[in-house]
Amino acid sequence: MLYYLFKYLDELNVPGAGVFQYITFRTLLALVVSLIISMVLGKRIINLLRRMQVGETVRDLGLEGQLKKQGTPTMGGLMILAAIVIPTLLFARLENVYIILMLVTTIGLGFLGFMDDYIKVFKKNKEGLQGKFKIVGQVGIGLIVGAVLFYNEHVVVAKPVKTEELITKNSKPEFVNEKSMTTTIPFMKNNELDYGKAVEFLGLDAGKWAWIIFIPVVIIIVTAVSNGANLTDGIDGLAGGSSAIIGTTLGILAYLSGNYYFADYLNIMYLPNIGELVIFMGAFVGACIGFLWYNAYPAQVFMGDTGSLSLGGIIAVFAIAIRKELLIPIICGIFLVENLSVILQVSYFKYTKKKFGEGKRIFLMSPLHHHYQKAGIHEAKIVTRFWIVGIILAVCAIATLKLR
Repeated sequence: MLYYLFKYLDELNVPGAGVFQYITFRTLLALVVSLIISMVLGKRIINLLRRMQVGETVRDLGLEGQLKKQGTPTMGGLMILAAIVIPTLLFARLENVYIILMLVTTIGLGFLGFMDDYIKVFKKNKEGLQGKFKIVGQVGIGLIVGAVLFYNEHVVVAKPVKTEELITKNSKPEFVNEKSMTTTIPFMKNNELDYGKAVEFLGLDAGKWAWIIFIPVVIIIVTAVSNGANLTDGIDGLAGGSSAIIGTTLGILAYLSGNYYFADYLNIMYLPNIGELVIFMGAFVGACIGFLWYNAYPAQVFMGDTGSLSLGGIIAVFAIAIRKELLIPIICGIFLVENLSVILQVSYFKYTKKKFGEGKRIFLMSPLHHHYQKAGIHEAKIVTRFWIVGIILAVCAIATLKLR
């Protein structure tokens, strides 16, 4: 909203109003305001949750210090959602289709997580929202995202002229304004994956029928990453800190992909209008860091599914929008490992029980962070080490821009 106000003031030649036209300036403002909102509102929300007796119900899993967390306020994801949505509404261009899509994802998955927390806390049902309804909600968001990205005319890939030609012509870049279902393949130069090729193989028109492949892929990614973030939210600060690292990485990639000159220099896919997403990601990172103020060990509040489902969904949709979904296994390596640890643990237990009559386990406990807790490592050390691994993975993801 403030973007439009300052744009109007700039047209009136008000000194300094033009600074709001810069994405970097608005991103910094979104980051700072998000931090302020999450930290200022945080204490009030925690006190409100305590008065309403919205506390975490902890099952005794034999983990050190676990029972001490009994009654800690949950549903703290509400402060994360507020710290993301408010700065985005203030500083982003609200007619941008990507911004609208991210806001829909944030609110939609936030509401889904809120319903799960509400049933657990107020209905005293430890199972929360039934798994099938949770999956339906995630699939629904994935369907909306996939359809919008496929059918909206703003989703184009421009093929600009080379920088030296641009300088010679002394003109603005010329873009091929066409819809494209291509995405970046990590570690490979001048080689992109086109979802439309799969339907062309079947004899169908890629321009019309690529959605048959693209939309299911989007649904799978949104569901997997949001569940991965949900599983990662098991010890103080792990999900919030990991999400901040992932968000920073995606923000850098979005800025480079949305800037013609950087995209041309790095020889990466240029996506017009995608740069506006950097402002949203600034708010996202600020919200995660601000939440850590209260969620770092020992936690004063937990984000609950209200926060974890929305964080994972935001990361998934953002990566798909900037055409970096194939980098998710690297960028979201922490989420991936947490997911895999649960899948392997359950699958191996069922297999050995069926074959030998007694179930065996690969890990002491899953998800993976609980395995290290069972091994006697303090949760603060586990979180710090996971963050370090997350930073290493983030560096690797950014390095793929040149390692091709």
